[in-house]
Amino acid sequence: MPSALASARLYGFIDTGYLHGRSPADLARQLLDGGVDVLQVRAKELSHSQRVDLAMQVLGVAVRYHVPVIVNDDLEAAVTAGADGIHLGQEDWAAIPEKERGDRLANMRIVGISTHSLQQALQAERAGADYIGVGPVYATGTKPGRPAVGVELIRQVAGRVTVPFFAIGGITLENLDEVLAAGATRVAVVSALLMAPDVRQAAAQFQQRLCRQV
Repeated sequence: MPSALASARLYGFIDTGYLHGRSPADLARQLLDGGVDVLQVRAKELSHSQRVDLAMQVLGVAVRYHVPVIVNDDLEAAVTAGADGIHLGQEDWAAIPEKERGDRLANMRIVGISTHSLQQALQAERAGADYIGVGPVYATGTKPGRPAVGVELIRQVAGRVTVPFFAIGGITLENLDEVLAAGATRVAVVSALLMAPDVRQAAAQFQQRLCRQV
C-alpha cells in the first residue's frame, strides 16, 4: 500500500462540474487547508490538453501539502501532468487489456478503481488496485443513472476486502455516521465539500469526524 493511503481518511475532488467560475488552485488550497488527504482531478467535459493543464494547476498547490493528486480516467493526462495516480471506472479498467496493464500503469504510484458490488471490489483487489471506491452509497448527481448501493455494500466490503476503500456517493455530514457505522473508515466527498458555503471548514468538519473513528 502506498504510504500516502495508509493514513488517508478524506478524499476530495476538483470536479469541473462544481467549479462555478472558481479558481481550481484556490479551491484545492481550501480543501487541503481543511485536511483533505487525497485530491482527485475530475474533468470529464474538458479536452485532453485542458485536463493536463488543470491537473498541473492542482499539483502545483498539492505538492506543498504532500498530498497525492489522482486524475480521473485519463491515463495519458495523468502521466503527462506528473500526477501521483489514476482512478479508473469499471469500463475504463476493463478497456485496458490485462496483459498490458503492468506497462500502461507503470508510471502511476497509485491506481484506484470504482466498484459497485462486492464481486467488483474483490476483483479489483485481486487485480492489484491500491485502493477502491465503493458506491454510490446514496443517490448522487455525480453518478446520474447509477442506482445507490446503500450501506449494506459497505458492510460486505468492510468484512471481506483488505485493500483501502473509500465510500463514495451522496455522503454528507448528516449521513456520515451511518456510513461509518457500516464499517467505512474512509470517505470520498464531492458536493458536500465543493458546494459548502465554507469549503475549508466543511473539509475540517469531515476530517474531525473521521479522525474520531480511528
